[in-house]
Amino acid sequence: MLADKDRIFTNLYGFHDWRLPAARARGAWDNTKAILDRGVDTIIDEMKKSGLRGRGGAGFPTGLKWSFMPKEVKDRPHYLIVNADESEPGTCKDRDIMRHDPHLLVEGCLVAGFAMRANAGYIYVRGEFYNEAATLKAAIKEAYDAGLLGKNACGSGWDFDLYVHRGAGAYICGEETALLESLEGKKGMPRLKPPFPAGSGLYGCPSTVNNVESIAVAPTILRRGAAWFAGIGRPNNTGTKLFCISGHVNKPCNVEEEMGIPLRELLDRHCGGVRGGWDNLLAVIPGGASVPLLPKSICDTVLMDFDSLRDQKSGLGTAAVIVMDKSTDIVKAIARLSQFYKHESCGQCTPCREGTGWMWRVMERMVVGNARIDEIDALEDVTRQVEGHTICALGDAAAWPIQGLIRHFRPELERRIRARTEKLAAE
Repeated sequence: MLADKDRIFTNLYGFHDWRLPAARARGAWDNTKAILDRGVDTIIDEMKKSGLRGRGGAGFPTGLKWSFMPKEVKDRPHYLIVNADESEPGTCKDRDIMRHDPHLLVEGCLVAGFAMRANAGYIYVRGEFYNEAATLKAAIKEAYDAGLLGKNACGSGWDFDLYVHRGAGAYICGEETALLESLEGKKGMPRLKPPFPAGSGLYGCPSTVNNVESIAVAPTILRRGAAWFAGIGRPNNTGTKLFCISGHVNKPCNVEEEMGIPLRELLDRHCGGVRGGWDNLLAVIPGGASVPLLPKSICDTVLMDFDSLRDQKSGLGTAAVIVMDKSTDIVKAIARLSQFYKHESCGQCTPCREGTGWMWRVMERMVVGNARIDEIDALEDVTRQVEGHTICALGDAAAWPIQGLIRHFRPELERRIRARTEKLAAE
């Protein structure tokens, strides 16, 4: 269990004021100049040693990502872009950071921007987050007024400007290159990689896109030391993590915990357990709607980190834990997710454009058993043809929930088909 002294997000629930004086009292902006004075190489090296992996879903090492930026600023400026689109169903951690602790993010932008030799940063906020964007803008204005941003930020000699850009509510813009397209005023459609953003990102300039949580924890890591952060959690899965727990628990919540906490302990300690008791658990989606579900038998012992969940053919993703008890129509739940991905596909790649609609229509028939047994294998085969064959990971996100359903709940699919067949025969 994470000790209170190790918590980074000390105002996650908004019990205290978010404004600058209160944020400073909690430790934000504490001698930020001293962090910047260490120099770019030291900051990036410290981030690497901390073991921080991106908190937006993919889990790529943050320090390594920062190091991909060119070592010198030449004819093209560098940009920091913060992904605050947060449109993954079940995920609401970045929203609470912006709403209740925005100065952690603003300070993180300065530190990350300095480390990447960027003089400008853009925070791309999901269109529906109106109040969060307003709070963030107010926090940025406070930072400017206090001399923490702008010319000679924090007295460091480094100039850094920060802007908030509001999206228009498209899930696809959570993908980093689609986000860049949207920032440039185009349709949010993913780009082919390479070139990667570090070589050619926003306006063709070197850019790095990071998640809100990844950036917000950086100043605290640098203040308290990489060894402190690396000492929390498990090897290669270090530090603290915000978990968003929703669904059939007694007390849904956002909570900061250490990486690698057992799923059962997470639910029992912070959420009052599964509704109706642990034995009433049917399945859990452990990392947001795009990762495969896990049945109760795996949930009994699984640890909540990148590697443990990958070993179970699922993923930590954004750590949005969606709990489903035995009252859930599991097939209908996954069909609903299929509809979401069909709706949110940008249509650029044929496997995704055609496949998401096809999978959703088959899933709708599976809900009522209007299918043949061999169609289950055909459905699985189509998910494999979509997975890994698209420019971005939306194709994977559409395929994985169905794969998880077939892997763990195939008998339920077959039962529905047989029940409908027998009912028609009886009539």
